[in-house]
This record gives sequence, structure tokens and C-alpha cells, in this order.
Amino acid sequence: MNRSSKRIYLSPPHMGEKEQQFIKEAFDHNWIAPVGPNINLFERELAEYVGSKGAVALSSGTAAIHLALRCLGIGNGDTVFCSTFTFVASANPIVYEGAEPIFIDSDLETWNMCPLALERAFIDAKNSGKFPKAVIVVNLYGQSANMDPIVKICEHYNVPIIEDAAESLGATYKGKPSGTIGKFGIYSFNGNKIITTSNGGMLVSDDIEALNKARHWSTQAKDAFNYYHHTEIGYNYRLSNILAGIGRGQLMVLDDRIKVRRKIFNKYFDELSNLDGIEFLLEAPYGNSNHWLTVLTIDPIITGTSAEKVIDLLEEQNIEARRVWKPMHLQPLYSHCKYYPHENSRSISDVLFANGICLPSGSNLTMEEQDRIIHFVKKEILSKA
Repeated sequence: MNRSSKRIYLSPPHMGEKEQQFIKEAFDHNWIAPVGPNINLFERELAEYVGSKGAVALSSGTAAIHLALRCLGIGNGDTVFCSTFTFVASANPIVYEGAEPIFIDSDLETWNMCPLALERAFIDAKNSGKFPKAVIVVNLYGQSANMDPIVKICEHYNVPIIEDAAESLGATYKGKPSGTIGKFGIYSFNGNKIITTSNGGMLVSDDIEALNKARHWSTQAKDAFNYYHHTEIGYNYRLSNILAGIGRGQLMVLDDRIKVRRKIFNKYFDELSNLDGIEFLLEAPYGNSNHWLTVLTIDPIITGTSAEKVIDLLEEQNIEARRVWKPMHLQPLYSHCKYYPHENSRSISDVLFANGICLPSGSNLTMEEQDRIIHFVKKEILSKA
């Protein structure tokens, strides 16, 4: 490995100027306990940013999905349709509640949930007499799924949508913010996301009563007594006041971070898209992507190389790149679960996993660093031409 160069990370945290101020205020007023004014303000400010009626700040996006499922009454023996092409955290909370995931493939244009596969899954559900209790739609790599046909299908069968917008805060679908189209939306503030609170997440909805239930459950479901009194199971899911202060500072620069990541994507596209066998995930015509990560596929037959080989070459140069998500239906954990591919004989997510690569896309990536990445990607591909 080339240790002479500073390591370039995939998507590192990028701090602004206000985070320290909000943290200092928390220290100055001794708001070190999980509760505090930053939490309430962070919830209000994020809800205003996305146009949601309310929000609950939580310890992770996973916790947000879990509480959304609980708000919908998911339990033992239920099924939930879920995008297969995603991180495992999208699916695990289904199992927390004793339900079973059924996985839905992607389409090639957006890499997100395929409406055709979703429709087939619902037809089978109708024929079996057992409908899912929810559909988890994941908005991958900063871009919304094609929500209109998905919403139409789900409304026809009267099944609510949870929009996993962990990667797509700031993106839009036909002018509407990603994460606000379903019954519930979730965001992640993990360290690699477009804005971060170190770890953390947010649950948003226009259903204030449901959000109040989620907020109650997130603090161990303590009832309103002057002693510890519990009538139901709760969780230690509340975001801390200090981390919420970081989130408030990060939210103030979100639009700037999106502009930078879009610029990074455009440079990659300009430099690499003319190479035979390279296909970028492009911005869909129905909305704006936040371009959280720049992702593309490398056709091994045309290029003579592979995503894995390019990743290895970049790693030798102290540059972090990664494979795209391994689909849930290919994971040993979920290999027993039912799966609906794009077409009966064609699974899009399998192809994307085999050939997809994520390139460093952090908003603090310098032009010189990006030039280095592009140089070595070109070197690997052109050397095999």
C-alpha cells in the first residue's frame, strides 16, 4: 500500500463552524443528559427543512425503522415487503418484531425498488390471502425511488409505506423531499452520511400521534408518574442532547454539502463516462439526487477488469472504495426469505452487486484527491483495453 499519500476515505465526516457552538452551549448549561434543548430544536429544524409535521431524534436510522414498524403494529407472523438492494439495517428491524421480510428487486434505471416486481409480489399476496403489513422502500445512494407507481400500488392494496431515506436527505422526488412521501420516513446521521451526528437518526411523519408514541417508546416507555412506572416495552433509542447539537450545525450546511457532492459526481462523470464498459447511476428525471455517493458499474467483459480489481488497485494507493450493497436475498441471514426479481429470469440487484463500485465522494474531497482517484481508475481500465 502507498502510505506516502494521505488516505482518501469513501465519505468521511465534514464538520462545519456551528457544531462546536451548540456543543459548548450544552456543556455550559450542563445539558449532558440525553434530554435537552438541542434535541427539540433539531427535531423542529429538520421537520421544517423536509416539510414534515413532526420528527423524533433517535440513536440511529435503524431505531427509526424499528419504531415505525412498531407504530404500524407489525408483529409475529406478519410479512413486510422490503427492498433487497440495501444495507442490512433496512431489514433487521422487521425481524426484531417477529415478522418476516419479503424482498423486492431494483430497476436498472434508479437502482431502487422495481414497481413491476412489487406488483407481482402483491398479486401473489392477494392470491394467498396474506398481505404485507408495510412496504419499506429504500432510496439508495442519495436518490429517491420512483415513488408514484409504488405509492399507487400500495394505496390500491391499502398498505403503508416506510421510506428509508437514510442515504437521501436533501434529495427530492417531483419537488417533494425524499423521506416525506410514505407514512413514515427515516434518515440516518451515521458518520459516513451527507450530514452526521456521529451516530443517530430521525423518524419523520405527518402523524403526530404516532410520533409521540415513538418518542415515548424511545425513552424506555416511562409513564408519566413521579416514579419509574412501565406498562409496555420501551427502548433506549433517544438521541443525546450533545449529538443533536452536532446535527443542528450539520443541518445548516446541508445544502452546501449537496452542491459539493453534485460537483464531485459531475467531475467523475465527465472524466470516466466515456470509457467503454462504464455505466454511472444517473440522476433520474423526476427529481434531484444529493449524490451521497458516486456509484457506477464496470462491465468485466467489455473492460477486461472488474469492480473488485479497481477497488484493490485503489486500496494499494491508500484510497478507500467499496462494493455496492450485497442484496438481502443473497445474504446467508435471509437466504430463506422469498424474493421477487425484476423479471422472473433476471435479477437486477445481482448484476449491480457483481459489477458496482462506490467511489470516494466526501464533501471535503479535494480536487487533487479526486484527480488521483480518476487517474488510477483510468489506469486500470485503459491498461486492459
